[in-house]
Amino acid sequence: MKFRNLLSMLIVAICGGMIAIFAYTKIFDNDAGAGSANTSSSRPYQLASYGVATIGDVSYPDLTFAAEKAVHCVVHVRVKSMQDTYSSWLDYIQGRRQQVPREGFGSGVILSPDGYIITNNHVIRRSEEIEVRLNDTRVFTAKVIGTDPDTDLALLKIDETNLPHISFGDAEAIRVGEWVLAVGNPLNLTSTVTAGIVSAKARNIGILRTRNQEGIEAFIQTDAAINQGNSGGALVNVNGDLIGINTVIISQTAGFTGNAFAVPSSIVQKVYTDLKEYGVVQRAMLGIEFPSPEDNFSSEKEALYVEGVTENFGAAEAGIKIGDVVTAVNDVPVSTFAELQEQISKYRPSDKVKISVIRDKKTQPFMVTLRNIDGGTQIVRDENSEMVLGATFEAVSQRERRDLGIRNGVKVRNVGQDKLRDLGIRNGFIITAVNDKPVNSAKDIQNILDTVKDGERILINGISSRGQVSYFALSK
Repeated sequence: MKFRNLLSMLIVAICGGMIAIFAYTKIFDNDAGAGSANTSSSRPYQLASYGVATIGDVSYPDLTFAAEKAVHCVVHVRVKSMQDTYSSWLDYIQGRRQQVPREGFGSGVILSPDGYIITNNHVIRRSEEIEVRLNDTRVFTAKVIGTDPDTDLALLKIDETNLPHISFGDAEAIRVGEWVLAVGNPLNLTSTVTAGIVSAKARNIGILRTRNQEGIEAFIQTDAAINQGNSGGALVNVNGDLIGINTVIISQTAGFTGNAFAVPSSIVQKVYTDLKEYGVVQRAMLGIEFPSPEDNFSSEKEALYVEGVTENFGAAEAGIKIGDVVTAVNDVPVSTFAELQEQISKYRPSDKVKISVIRDKKTQPFMVTLRNIDGGTQIVRDENSEMVLGATFEAVSQRERRDLGIRNGVKVRNVGQDKLRDLGIRNGFIITAVNDKPVNSAKDIQNILDTVKDGERILINGISSRGQVSYFALSK
């Protein structure tokens, strides 16, 4: 009897367990699925369609797609040049210099299938040979299409087609705290990917403002690790789209310590388009003077307080006055000079923009026609793109002329392998006169050379970036 009772109880227990398991799988599995869907749809924003990895109940960005997409679009840039050295102070004073080879390296980003590559100007500045190595190990010789020291960007070109190339992302839409990847060649280690977040936007750290250039800074700050060699490489979002060009780190040790800065893609895209089309960046100016950052820090003036307006420029003609405070460009709010620079840098001379200002505690809009640095609205074209005496040239800025005390000149961009290099002229040297005739462009030099007969002497006057005046002579 007892045996029958025990057997009945065992059968009931087994059946009850099976029913419980069946109910659990039907009810709780369905609830779990609904719960996952509800959790996803209740987010205030959507993660990228690529790159979501779930561990437990927490979603993390999966950066493998972005890394795989971007790494093939980033190249290794190697540069070679000759550098002047002096054995002693006496040699320096007497101008007895020796030339030693110098090599450097950095990164670049392929922007088009036909071989246009963006990099930092400081990577290729004064280089005489530029070599580009793709991620698939193919090597090409690159030529410089144009440079823009004010943003520290340069455009290169290699002769190849069907290249992998990156798409531009929206740097203005990215938010502080979003994940980003830095792709480049730090410490000569090719195809390196590091991850971090956007730490800040529109940073002005004053590193591009020198005696020779104005400097346009609206950096994206990130804690993605970059080191020497990352310059010119890509900063990408989780979709693998380009949002910046890695440019500089702030460090006490020359290595990465948590602060890296990239030129935003909004500026990169404008510089790329202008250099490709015109050979020179079409820089737009408002014609407004603002207080220096030091004045803002120590006074009650707001960052974009109008301290002065330039006569015959767009702001003055539109009616903007001293005492106004700029608050927006085409309805995009701006509160710092870096944010204002980022917005204005997207436009060209002759473009019209709406500038919102606060006057008498009221917001007023003004339509401003942007102008070039000389106050005109015409497109500026590169007159130095043609090779003369085996070299290419670039314009000398007004600031350089003022600092060096010269009224005219044309700067050697790439000295090449011909006559000027044999004379000892190096990249960055400014030619002020040829045969005692002032020059301002490569075209001016060529026009003078056309009047010189074969075998006659050619006299070249010029000045280095340090202010040292030199004279050279050669035969045609």
